[in-house]
This record gives sequence, C-alpha cells and structure tokens, in this order.
Amino acid sequence: MLDLSYEAPKPKVIAGAKHDWELVIGMEIHAQVSSQAKLFSGASTRFGAEPNSNVSFVDAAMPGMLPVINEYCVEQAVRTGLGLKAQINLKSAFDRKNYFYPDLPQGYQISQLYHPIVGEGEVLVDMEPGIARLVRIERIHIEQDAGKSIHDMDPNMSFVDLNRTGVALMEIVSRPDIRGPEEAAAYVGKLRQILRYLGTCDGNMQNGNLRADVNVSVCLPGAYERYQETQDFGHLGTRCEIKNMNSMRFIQQAIDYEAKRQIAILEAGGSIDQETRLYDPDKGETRSMRSKEEAHDYRYFPDPDLLPLEIEQAWVDDIAASLPELPDAKKARFVTEFGLSEYDAGVLTAEVANAAYFEQVAGDAGDGKLAANWVINELFGRLKKEDHSIEDSPVTPTQLAGIIRLITSDAISGKIAKDLFEIVYTEGGDPEKIVEERGMKQVTDTGAIETAVDEIIAANPAQVEKAKQNPKLAGWFVGQVMKATGGKANPKAVNEIVAARLGL
Repeated sequence: MLDLSYEAPKPKVIAGAKHDWELVIGMEIHAQVSSQAKLFSGASTRFGAEPNSNVSFVDAAMPGMLPVINEYCVEQAVRTGLGLKAQINLKSAFDRKNYFYPDLPQGYQISQLYHPIVGEGEVLVDMEPGIARLVRIERIHIEQDAGKSIHDMDPNMSFVDLNRTGVALMEIVSRPDIRGPEEAAAYVGKLRQILRYLGTCDGNMQNGNLRADVNVSVCLPGAYERYQETQDFGHLGTRCEIKNMNSMRFIQQAIDYEAKRQIAILEAGGSIDQETRLYDPDKGETRSMRSKEEAHDYRYFPDPDLLPLEIEQAWVDDIAASLPELPDAKKARFVTEFGLSEYDAGVLTAEVANAAYFEQVAGDAGDGKLAANWVINELFGRLKKEDHSIEDSPVTPTQLAGIIRLITSDAISGKIAKDLFEIVYTEGGDPEKIVEERGMKQVTDTGAIETAVDEIIAANPAQVEKAKQNPKLAGWFVGQVMKATGGKANPKAVNEIVAARLGL
C-alpha cells in the first residue's frame, strides 16, 4: 500500500502558445515470461537460436494442431500479479484476437480480453527520496507473442523468423496515472525491477523481452482531477499510442515530442486523431503507423480450442508463500537493519544480484555501513568503469568481507585497504594471507609512531612554529609520518601523537 508519508509529485506542465497543458500517460508493458517452453507448445524459447529452429507444428499453425496450456506460464503470471498486490482471478478465459501479419501464422493471436487472469494492482514508483507516485494496474493478461519480420537482409524481400511466435507474454496495463516523461521511465524501471526480483521476466529490453506501448494525451489543468472524480476518460483528451518502445531514454524523448505535437495541433484549432504511432530515434519524432483499432475491429471471440482456465485458491496461496522479498521491502530493511541512507539502500537493491552480493558481504564483515561504502564506491565504481556486472566481479563477497574485517580490526588502514583491493581485484587471493605475506599490516605500536613523529618534528622547527600558530598545518606532519612509515602507521594514532607533541 502507499506510504502516506510520501509526497506525490506534481504533474508535468507544458507551456503552449495559448495555454498551459498537462500530460496524461498510460502504459501497456509486454513482458516475456521467463519459461523454457512457449505458452501453448513445448518449443524452446531460447534467444539467439537459428531462425525458425524453435518452431513446433502448433506455432506454425499446421492443420489439426491444438494448443495446450503451459501451466508454468500461468504460475508466472499469478506470481507477477501477487508481486504487484493485484487481484488474482480464479476463473479466466482465452479469446482470439483476429488480425493479419506475415509473422502470425494462425491469422489470430490467443489473448485474454474479457476475463484476464489478473485484475487490479499497484506499483509505487520512487521519483526521489520522499517523492513517489502510485500507479494503478488495471489488469494483466497472458497472450502469445508474434514472430519477427526482417526487412534489411534483401532489397526486394522480407524474411520471417517464427522463433518468437507463441512465446508467452504478460501484458501489464496501467491506468492513465503517469504524469510526465521522467515518471514514465521510472515506472518502467520499477516494474522491470519487480519482475526481475520475482523471476517472471528477465527484463532484457535490448532483446525485446520487455517492451512498452505508451499512450499519450494532453489536457488543460484540472481535467485530470475531474477524470479522477468521474472516471470519465473524455476529460483526458484523445490519446495516441506509441508502439514497441524498448528504451527508457527513447520513451522519455517520444513522450516529450508527442505531447508538443498534440499541443501544437490543438492550439491551431485542430483535433487529435486516435492512432498508433512509431518513434524514430534518429529524427527524434513520432510518425503515424495506422489508425488506432478498437476491440470490435479485432473480432474477439472465445477461443474454441481452449477451455476456460480455472485455478484453485490453495495453489495461489502456495505461490504467494514462495514469493521472494521484493525491492521496497528489501530497501526498507536495509535502512533499518544496516543503518543505510535511503539513497544507498536504493542503489544496493536496484538489482537483485547486487542486493544479494551486498547482504553476504555485510553479514560476513559485521559492518553494514562500511560494507555498503565499499560495495557502492569501490566495487560498483570499478565494475562500471570496466562495463562489467556484479556476476562478472573478480572479487567475491567473501574476499571483500575479508578486506573490511581487516579494516575494522585495525590490521590495515583505509589507504592500505585500497591497495589490497586492487591486488585482490587483479590477482585474486585471500586478503588476510596477502597482508601477512606482503607485510601490509599497519603499524599500531605507539612507540614506533612516536619515534617517527619526534624525528619529523626535530627536523622541521620552522614548520612546528607555523603549526602552533595555525593548527590546520598539523596535517603536514601527519602526512610526513605516513610517508616515512610507508603508509602503514595507524592514521588515528598518528593524528593523536602529532597533536600531543605540538601541544595542540
């Protein structure tokens, strides 16, 4: 549920030549179900296979072939609905959506229009600390994907790859609650994060496993509030759908362009045609694809080859009991359990693998704050620089925890720890053994440190007088002592002894 301590963001206002306008956005997210087999056949869903190699007779619509529901895909849809705090419908049904595409062999798509498997839910989208937006989910239905038409392999012909045909999709339909381009991108990002935590979709937008259809309209200030009161979509203006967006950056650019295009038409006295448009990232503009079809244009009717889908509440309860800890709950726990800032907790929970890595480091090291600092700044910084993910990290959680334990036990200083991290990152090995074998332990013997301090002071009487007049210059002595000890002296002890010797 929405945390009432959050402040809802204000709607995006765009200044036109004659009026101020507000944006209204709804989204349909097509998420490919993580499953080894397709929705109605046993064919593989492996990405990157040879064209037309993952195609069964059912996928190719051979005569007499009948669909058989994949129970695991249904389970994944239910798991997604539960993760979005949505109503699970124990009875649902499949419909035929009739339209012609060369990469849709049946001439129709099996989908769910009238009785979807998942009803109303919600997604809480964090915009910045203390600022969030609750986006309502209208429904989630499962359907089969179409294939892929390829137009750039021959100047005169197009080719069709049916490998993707029949792959299970979850279409996640939002209410028109999104009010700006940044919020739209944040919504997609949050939804992707939840799906990846649940394990129901890998969220790979580059491969097309997560795609967004973005519905954009503009209205005068106050119209959205009237819609909220009456649920009359007429207050929101005529919408245009931008199809198949697979980049959060492009989603923002397309919304911004489309809003300005509609405003220019309306202020010139024209009207908006409800249509489907495509975004051209090279030109930074949307262009018309086709007029927007209504449900009756697709001639929906119940699929005669599939019985209504009935599931038991006990089965749903078992799935609910197996749900992992989701991002919002994990982020809140990191704040309370490890004393992290909301920002740091958000960084660490952005990806499920990152969160698991940090939690293992923090548990082994016994210091959550220091673990967060090293994971975020040292490890993530280095991995990002080399374009690696946490799965590619050459430093294991056990190794990083070992470095942190050496710091907290005063065996090494922070500076030595960075040198040690570099060795472990590039060469591997046990941090404790490396420190022993290479003589990297910091000097904690106050007698040895006092000797070094006395020698530096005796050799620099002029600097001593300056430091007594300006205590900030005592840092020069600390630096000299650290240099003389090869950086191995305990910095805290050096500071204390220098201050005592100088009478500061």
